This record gives sequence, structure tokens and C-alpha cells, in this order.
Amino acid sequence: MVEQHIKEDRLPGYDHPHFPYWPRPARKPIRWPHGAQLAAHLTLYLEYFEMFPPKDTRRDPRFVGDFGSYDPDFRAWSQREYGNRVGIFRILEVLDRFGLKASVAAGAEAIRRYPELVEACLKRGYPFAAHGGMATRMITSQMSEAEERAHIADSAAAVKAVTGAAPAGWCGQDFNESTRTPALLAAMGFDHVMDWPNDDQPYLMGPWPAPEPDSAGRTLVSIPQQPDWDDAQVLWLKRFPDPRFPEVIEDAFRTLHADGAKSGTTLHLALHPWCIGQAQRIRYLAEALHRIRGVPGVWWTTAGEIAAAARPQLAR
Repeated sequence: MVEQHIKEDRLPGYDHPHFPYWPRPARKPIRWPHGAQLAAHLTLYLEYFEMFPPKDTRRDPRFVGDFGSYDPDFRAWSQREYGNRVGIFRILEVLDRFGLKASVAAGAEAIRRYPELVEACLKRGYPFAAHGGMATRMITSQMSEAEERAHIADSAAAVKAVTGAAPAGWCGQDFNESTRTPALLAAMGFDHVMDWPNDDQPYLMGPWPAPEPDSAGRTLVSIPQQPDWDDAQVLWLKRFPDPRFPEVIEDAFRTLHADGAKSGTTLHLALHPWCIGQAQRIRYLAEALHRIRGVPGVWWTTAGEIAAAARPQLAR
């Protein structure tokens, strides 16, 4: 059982076995292809929100209030569904205009329900990452290990069914995990994870010790989440004025670009169609990209390519 391996004395700095404390000044420099200082990548979220989620499931508590006290709350549900009917196509048009590809964080139920959206992303060559089942069901430590394995396996199988290959990347619903999730992901063949917001550079998670034989010796590359400029965080939860969005992105970009001169950094843009795809907001995504797209020394790429470039440089 994975829970048996949470040993406080295994790694310094933290009370979990997933990775050690690794202060930036102590690291070897990371070098990106083509001499780039910054690796920039985007994630497009493809999600299905249930109107009647089971009572024993968990959703992100930050958004529970959006659904009010009504059951069902048609207004809130429809607002999320707007992203899959309208908003996503606005985002695709903007990314096409700038010649950019996004990784798709695809929930299993969304893959099954929205084949047109899957096809629109596949024809653009977007890579897919597994993103759980439904936007109203997070992984939590209240799940049993068997339930969590089944949850991850179903998500991976849904991606494989439409892409022809098992997903290398995992992007958890609302970035939530149990205490055993990273070890399970490694055991189940994933290469990288995009749930942890604790850095500006990729780093290795694991290896995890026996008696979890499937994961012994395996590692994950953590591609950092950067939620302070996630569209849903900035525009929906923090209620920043929409015109501030490009400024937030540019400010983060400029700092990370400068930091990357010494050791390569990453910039991640998270795009939720129900949020940034709204009619009053889409112009600000285009403006943000206009401000940063032509800056030299930037490798516009995907999470999988970042993991592949970083892994050989991260051996401890």
C-alpha cells in the first residue's frame, strides 16, 4: 500500500516522500533547446460538469458557491457548459492566429461526450493529458487506493481511445491529489504531472521505494502549475478586472524570462473555455499573447516536450 511509505525521515525538508526540499541556488542550471531562457506552454481544459453529481463526490470548494443553493442550478451549470458550446472555439481561433499549440487536459467524460471538440484539437496536433473523469469529481485521500487506481486508469483509457497512445501527462482535476497519487501515477506509466505550483522549473518526483513494486525506482517530472495567472484564478476567483489580465501575464513573463538567463524557467498559461472564452474576455487572451509572443529567447512548446528536455538534466 502506498500509504505505508510516508516516512518523515526519508527526505529532508518535507513530511512526504515525493521530493526533497531543493532550493534554487543549489541546483544545476537547466538549458532549453535553441538557447531559450524560458519554456512557455499552454493548457486548454476540456471538462464536463455534472448537473447531478453524487453526494459522496468532492468538487473544488472554491467553486461550490457558484452553484448556489439550488439543486439543480441550471444557471451555473449552463455557464460552465457555455465553454464547450462557444468559448472553446474562440480560444482555438486565437491560438491559430498566433501559431500556438496547447496541451489538452481532457476529462474522460468530456472525451466521450464531445467528439467534435476532441477532433478539433486532434487535427491541430494538440497533445492530450489525462485529466480525471468529471470536473465535479476530484481525487481526494478519502478515496481508497483501488478507487483511485480505477479513476486514473479510466482517465488514461479515455485518452488512449481517441489518440491511440497512453497519455504521458497527468493534470489532475483542480490539481487535487491524495497522499499516494504521484506514486500511483509513476506505477501506472505516466511520465510527468502538472499538479504542483511550488516552483518555476521542472523537478523530479520520486523514486518511490518498495513494497510498491510497480513504482520502485520510477520518477515523474513535475511541470509546475502557476495558478496566480491561471485565467479562472485571476478572473473568476480573485475578480481581477478583465483588462488587467494581459498585464498579469506580461509581468510574470518578464520576470521569468529574466530569471531564465541563468537557468531555464517555465511559463504556463491555463485556459478554461468557460472563463477566458467568454465574449467580454477573449480579446484579453489575444492581447496577452500579442505582448509576449515575439520576444526572443522563448521556446513555445508543450508540457510533454518540457518534460523530455528536462528529465536528463534533473538526475540527482
